[in-house]
Amino acid sequence: MARQLSLLIVNASESERATITLTLNKLEVFEIIECEDSQAALSLLKQRAVDLIITGLDVGKIDGWRFARMVRSGLLETPKHTPIVLTPPIYCERIAETTARSYSIDAVLPFEKHEQLPELLANVLSTQLEKSSRLDLLLFEPDHTQAEEICEQLEFSFACTVVNTLQDAQALFLQNQYAIVLINTSGTTYSESKQLIGAILEHKPNQSVVTIIDSKDVNDAEQLLLMGVTDFVRAPYNLPILNKVCDHAARREDFMVSYAEFADKVSQLSQSERRYKDLFSAHQRILLHLNTVVMELDTEAKIRFINPAWEALSGFGIKASLGVSLKAFIHKDGQHPLNKQLAKVKTGAQRYAQLELQLTQKNGASIWVECRFQLIKNTTSDVTITATIDNIHERKQAELQLRHLALHDTLTGLHNRYYFDQQLQGLCKTMSEDSLSEHALLYIDLDHFKIINDSKGHQQGDIILKEVAQLFGHNIGDEHLIFRIGGDEFAVILKEVSLLDAHIIAESICMAIDKHEFHSEENSYSISCSIGLTQITASNHDANESLKQADIALYIAKSLGRNLVHCYNKDDAENNTLQGGLEWGHAVRQALQNEQVELHYQPIWSFKHAHIAYFETLLRLKINDELIYPNQFIPALELLNDTFIMDQCVVKHAIKALSEHTELSQVAINLSAHSFLDERLLPHIQDCLVQYQVNPSRVIFEITESASINNLSATQAMIKKLNQLGCHFSIDDFGTGFSTFSYLKQLPAQHVKIDGSFVRDMLNDPIDLALVKAVNDISHSLDKHSVAEYVESKDIFDALKEIGIDYGQGYFIAKPMPINLLKKEITTIFPEKTVA
Repeated sequence: MARQLSLLIVNASESERATITLTLNKLEVFEIIECEDSQAALSLLKQRAVDLIITGLDVGKIDGWRFARMVRSGLLETPKHTPIVLTPPIYCERIAETTARSYSIDAVLPFEKHEQLPELLANVLSTQLEKSSRLDLLLFEPDHTQAEEICEQLEFSFACTVVNTLQDAQALFLQNQYAIVLINTSGTTYSESKQLIGAILEHKPNQSVVTIIDSKDVNDAEQLLLMGVTDFVRAPYNLPILNKVCDHAARREDFMVSYAEFADKVSQLSQSERRYKDLFSAHQRILLHLNTVVMELDTEAKIRFINPAWEALSGFGIKASLGVSLKAFIHKDGQHPLNKQLAKVKTGAQRYAQLELQLTQKNGASIWVECRFQLIKNTTSDVTITATIDNIHERKQAELQLRHLALHDTLTGLHNRYYFDQQLQGLCKTMSEDSLSEHALLYIDLDHFKIINDSKGHQQGDIILKEVAQLFGHNIGDEHLIFRIGGDEFAVILKEVSLLDAHIIAESICMAIDKHEFHSEENSYSISCSIGLTQITASNHDANESLKQADIALYIAKSLGRNLVHCYNKDDAENNTLQGGLEWGHAVRQALQNEQVELHYQPIWSFKHAHIAYFETLLRLKINDELIYPNQFIPALELLNDTFIMDQCVVKHAIKALSEHTELSQVAINLSAHSFLDERLLPHIQDCLVQYQVNPSRVIFEITESASINNLSATQAMIKKLNQLGCHFSIDDFGTGFSTFSYLKQLPAQHVKIDGSFVRDMLNDPIDLALVKAVNDISHSLDKHSVAEYVESKDIFDALKEIGIDYGQGYFIAKPMPINLLKKEITTIFPEKTVA
């Protein structure tokens, strides 16, 4: 059985704790821990972690709100993002939502609605996310020093984005959502600032805006307020006061909506009180016609008496049901538990019993009901059993949904990573040294799924994952277990199979996915998968080791060309080599995460103007005090599908270098095909440009020709977005395919870099020379600049200049070098090139 989730209930009321416990115990999902006050709960959480917390509001000297603050502080043993549900006695929705957001509480449910807890907890557990209570603030402050002081003062409550120009302020406001806009209108920017405020409020009339003014004229302040400004402070001002003004202004809408909601609640209560007397008599009549089924049973469990609610619940008539055993209406799976409980009540072993059963209706459908039995002794009969039956079908469905969510992936319906860990551990523990059983573990990864997911969108990617899950179901027997580990990774536990049979099943999975045609809008395409296989036997039944072996086998399958199955074999020397490769890949990833990088820059020469035009950025890693080059680490990152973290690091450090070194007039940054179509790339570039205050025109992005053509429409869209930012774009290694010339006019790039293999041999090979000239002519006809790589000699340099190539790059001009060396060498790089 899967490990139960630990649930902490903090509530001063014993009866309320009991009610919540009774509501949730039937799920058989939680290990419930009770505390009557917050201090006892904090003492517990200092010693151990829990999976979920339900707290009341009045729970001791530290109330429910501040108790949540303590959990979110990260000072306890339980993780700071442990889900928290608050159950106050009463609440107004907007007030509750606003306050809960401030205290990072996941959900609020009044105690009177405790029956909704199963469904609420299902949603909380399936959508648990890291939360931040800080509000986004856009600050326009031309003075850098003053901007830093303001951000430092506001950082506890606000995530500040700083701009120094009115144009940047308006552009960022249109691109993002901000809780508040803070504008310094003092000095010479007053009239322009008013135009900015007008544009902001015209676009979003309810936007909270605070201004800093230095005018002593009350009319200026009045005019700003009439325009729609929320509040203002006069310069010189006190920073704590500015903080308070911004906090109140940012939450103005919450306060107004909450007040209106509270007033509405008061109005509803008044109306309810006026209607109470009118409804009282109607309620009395309704109570005479209970929805609860009430019946009387004899010693053989035959029905003696039954009320009209039975017919509505079961569909059977009252007369037809009298004299019939209750067992006849119960689903066969519940008949034995029913007989057992009735026997205990009838013999007096217990006077009261309660159980949940499935009742079969007249139409054949089954519904969940709760039955309560009680022993009654009277003068006319030795024993009478009274029974009440309530329809709990909806509640039971919610409970079953919660159990399903706890163990299954919400997208594919397959078992999830939590259930996988439990099942693998359990299976391995059942294996003894003399066991003859054989099992197998498959670790599956979809080949190049990320490219499809990024280019076609996550919605299409989700459709593919669902189809893949269905293919697994068609090709794997019900006796085996299928799991989605995360992303596009899956695992399968094959029970009671030999290694040969496991290999056959794995091959059938590969073939099924490879042959399947996936559809996207009007296009269809295929994908494949790689599978790592390891056997679980009496001599190899450690869960962690089995998972490690399957992971290594998967790594080998991908390195051998993908779309195949590799079986782990500890005696295979190749495994040790590739295991080292896997460890190397993780070391490279860690180096990037720790920003152990060094950027080198290679000058790009302008033939027309005879000087350095810009620089290409090249990445080096520093691992164990050794400089590592791209050919040593990029293959490992590609196998791990982690090239985005590399490009993310290069973009950040290159843009930062532009802000720090004026010698770098313009830089070109290479992007991998995976990263180029990653939806996180564009926001990352925007953030870096704003953070380091770099003009986008100083950045050129490069992607290879083959990667551009593989997804032309997505490439066009991304280049357009980069151009709209103000960045330039270059197609790298152009000319490797003659069929690609027609695509050049469809890509809005400013530079075309001729593949170096043609430049290197152009003086000896007339075909290469003709191709270089052709790419140059076509580039110029499309108003694009041509760039030649591999300028390795003066003869090539002179020939390219004569042809009319715009820019050249190569060792003859200069080798790549770090920025410190570049600063020393930049004025002495081959002065003779300036000679006509």
